[in-house]
Amino acid sequence: MYLKLKQTRVYQEAREEGKLEAVPKFLALGLTVEQIAQALDLDVTQVQQVAQQTSLNQ
Repeated sequence: MYLKLKQTRVYQEAREEGKLEAVPKFLALGLTVEQIAQALDLDVTQVQQVAQQTSLNQ
């Protein structure tokens, strides 16, 4: 049953959301967008979008 849960769309979206929430913390540590994307297994474009939103909110 545990494996089936990991395959659901809801689980995948929640996991992705958690990764995106970590982006500002990595940016604050001085990592580049490319480094963050690689570390979190995300597209560079996704990380750039979060970085732009973060800079607009400050």
